[in-house]
Amino acid sequence: MTASLPHDAQAPPPSRPSTHTVLYDPDGQLGAALPLDREPYESLIKAVLAWTCPDTLAIRDYHQIALQLTGHARAVAAELRHHADQLPKSSGPRALADLVLSEAQDQLSLLPEGTMNCVQARARTVRALYERLDRLDAALRGDNQHT
Repeated sequence: MTASLPHDAQAPPPSRPSTHTVLYDPDGQLGAALPLDREPYESLIKAVLAWTCPDTLAIRDYHQIALQLTGHARAVAAELRHHADQLPKSSGPRALADLVLSEAQDQLSLLPEGTMNCVQARARTVRALYERLDRLDAALRGDNQHT
């Protein structure tokens, strides 16, 4: 006996091959070679931190921006960690980088919310990570006045 579809039912469409590729990168090597796209995020941070009215955007828009800033903050934090690991553990610039990274991790461990406060906190986190990354770059080049 074979199963049959009801008279007015249509057969399901044939399955299509997946167009998505899942990458396995446990050591984070793929992102390490990509440069950070800093300029658009700096513009976004400047705009976000200028907001004064919580009704500026819809909740879903705040949530989307929070997700974007979270992803970028993690990329900047990875870059900062990479640079910090090149310094001796007892160095001042590394200690400051570790502090900023710890604070960023605390902030990023919270689930993103669809609020202006959340988006502004994420923006401040990205800004702090970039500031420390710039100072650490200067320290690695031997320019100690920026540490």
